[in-house]
Amino acid sequence: MLVIGGGPAGLRAAEVARAANASVTLCDAQPSVGRKFLVAGRGGLNLTHGEPVENFPQRYDSEPERWRDLLRELGPNDLRAWADELSVETYVGTSGRVFPRGQKAAILLRAWLRRLRLAGVQFRTGARLTSLQFHDRFWRAELVREGEPFAISAEAVVLALGGASWPETGSEGTWPALFAAHDIEITPWSPANCGWEIEWPAAFLEKQEGQPLKNLTVSAGGESVSGELLITRYGIEGGAIYRLGPKLRAMQSPEIAIDLKPQLSAAALRARLTRTENPAQWLRAVKLSPSAVALLKSIFPEDLHEIERLIARIKRISLPLRGPRPIAEAISSAGGVAWTELTAALMIGKMPGVFVAGEMIDWEAPTGGYLLQGCFSTGTRAGRSAADFAASVGLTR
Repeated sequence: MLVIGGGPAGLRAAEVARAANASVTLCDAQPSVGRKFLVAGRGGLNLTHGEPVENFPQRYDSEPERWRDLLRELGPNDLRAWADELSVETYVGTSGRVFPRGQKAAILLRAWLRRLRLAGVQFRTGARLTSLQFHDRFWRAELVREGEPFAISAEAVVLALGGASWPETGSEGTWPALFAAHDIEITPWSPANCGWEIEWPAAFLEKQEGQPLKNLTVSAGGESVSGELLITRYGIEGGAIYRLGPKLRAMQSPEIAIDLKPQLSAAALRARLTRTENPAQWLRAVKLSPSAVALLKSIFPEDLHEIERLIARIKRISLPLRGPRPIAEAISSAGGVAWTELTAALMIGKMPGVFVAGEMIDWEAPTGGYLLQGCFSTGTRAGRSAADFAASVGLTR
C-alpha cells in the first residue's frame, strides 16, 4: 500500500499499516517528512489534552459520533502510551495540555522515524503527487521527483496531504484539483485558529501592540469563551478568538463582545465604584489590567465619568471585526473532503481503496492538543483500514 503525505496523520497511517503486515511506501513532496509536526512544536509540542476522553467529541466542530468512534481506537491515553513506547515521557501541564518531557518535537520525531525505518517503511521524499487513477485493480499514483516523472501502483492508498495553513511545510491546499474527475464533494478552505483584524486607534496601538488582555469572557454568535486575547498590529490573536472562529465565520458582520471583568457582576462593580466619589479612581478600584484600562480610555473616554455607563462598558465592549487573517498564517484550516464522502473506515466511497486522514478531512478543533489528536486518530483508522483492504484485495487476486 501507498501513503502520500508525511505529516503526523500520514506517518501514523504508515506505522499502523506496517504493523498489520502491509508493505508500505510513504511519499512526500518535501525534502524531509514531519515538517508541520516540527512547526507545531516550536513553542512546546502539545500532543493531546488531559481532559476526560468523553469530552473530546464536543471539541470537534462536527460529527461527534464519528469522533467518539475514532477516539475509541486511539484516544489521548493511547497517544501518551505510544509516546512512552518511543521512550518519550509525557506530562499534563497546568492548563490540562499534554506535552512530551522537554517539550521538543524533534526528539519525538527522530525516535518515531527510526522505528518506522526499522519496521520496513520505505520513504521517498521530494516526490509530488500529480494524479491518481484506477487501473487494472490497482491505484496508480503518478508523481514527479527532481523533474522526473515516475509511478507507483498499490492496492490501497492513504492520502494525508494536509490542509491549507503553513504552506511552507507542504500543506499547500492545492490537492482538491486531483479529485476533479472523481466528483468528490470538497468544502472550500477557510482559516481556523487564526487572528482577526480590527481597526485599532493609532494612539492605542502605539503603546499596546503585543500586550495581553487577560481574564476575559469573549462572546460571538451566542457562544462565550473564557481566556485571553493578544493585541496585534492588525487586530487580535489568542485562544479565545480561535475557539470562536466557526461562529465568527458564519456571521455576515462578525463582531465580538468582551466582558473585561467576568468575575464580578454589574451589582458587584457598582458596589466597588460607589465607595469613592472620585472618577479618576474608578478604574483602579475594579482592578482592570493596564491594557483593559487603555482600551476603555482610548475608545470610550466619554463613558469613564458616569458610573452606570462605565459598568456597561466594562461588562460589554463590542468590537467589529474586518475579517480573519490569511489562511497561510492560520494555525489550522477548515474545509476539505466532506464527511458524507467517507465510510466509517475513512475510505472515499466513490474511490474504493483510497483512504484519507488528518486535515484533508473537513474538520476543525481548537488548539490545546485536539488538532494533533485528531491527526493521530484519523491516521490510525485510515492506516488500519487501508491495510485490511489491501490484504483482502491480495486474497482475491
